[in-house]
Amino acid sequence: MSIPRFTNPTRRRFLGGAAFGIGALAGFDLSEPAHAATGRVTDTVRLTWGLSGLNLIAKERGEFEKLLARDGIKVEWLGPFPNHAPTLQAVTGGSADFSFGGSTTPALAAIIAGSPLVFTQFVVYEPRTTAIIARDDSGINKVEDLVGKSVAVNRSGLGEFLLVAALEKHKVDRSRVTFVYLNPPDAAPALASGKVDAWSMWSPGVDIARLEYKAHDIFLEGRDLEFQIDYTSYLTTRKFATDNPALVRAVNDAFRAEGKWISANSKDAEYIAQKAGKYSNQVRDQFIALNRQYRYFAANDENFLAELQRAADWLVARKVLPEPIKVTDYLAQV
Repeated sequence: MSIPRFTNPTRRRFLGGAAFGIGALAGFDLSEPAHAATGRVTDTVRLTWGLSGLNLIAKERGEFEKLLARDGIKVEWLGPFPNHAPTLQAVTGGSADFSFGGSTTPALAAIIAGSPLVFTQFVVYEPRTTAIIARDDSGINKVEDLVGKSVAVNRSGLGEFLLVAALEKHKVDRSRVTFVYLNPPDAAPALASGKVDAWSMWSPGVDIARLEYKAHDIFLEGRDLEFQIDYTSYLTTRKFATDNPALVRAVNDAFRAEGKWISANSKDAEYIAQKAGKYSNQVRDQFIALNRQYRYFAANDENFLAELQRAADWLVARKVLPEPIKVTDYLAQV
């Protein structure tokens, strides 16, 4: 899908289950540790990863760590995590420094809930294959067939918003469909066993399930959604970004370099991902054929932020997000 042009929240219970190179900053306090002069107060960054996506490939390939090591930064990998929300909780709780490059929707929900998070950068990958799928023997062949049925989604995340968008487009009242809030590890067996009738999910889970459970698309993000509502994002705490601006810049640049490599070496990247994800050659070959491309946007990109704000407003209007949020209030200043 092509990308279009580009208050403090009340504290609530956290939703969900669970240039490169470092230069000296002027005006530093001589009472601080010596390395604070370089724009960081730590030489270690703790990064989260899952069983798919760019962070997995960065971890497995090893070049990411070598790039940061040139500036004396050590990487610690924490995971695997099943989806974005638990990585946001890890960052909020202090056990990790960055979320793993996941959906902006649970990130916005976490911020609204009171988590002290800020966006460090954004990613758009194309094509996008998030989909609502149903088993071939379910009798569900179009969105209208979901009336009276149950659909597994992740709360305030990519799965939920896609279902909301699909029902709205096809003029199906949300009250006529049962939303079952499950994280991916629980949703997959629920679909397989028939405990839910359909599943709204992203790659590679949706692609694996489509093959293993003999399922089909009834709504595909890249084909059926008029404009992009959810983006990929990295977040850290506001304090970490304030204390370590040069380190955040270095991590941002290392991820950009990894995305550039993946875009130019799609086949090699998919073989790496398959080894860790342990899915079939058929799924891997489907991913290779997609030839996914990654584009990065800085946290101060005004055109991109306008589109993210549009998406946030859309989600608030449909009660996927509980209250309005001004996204420009939650950006890392690095």
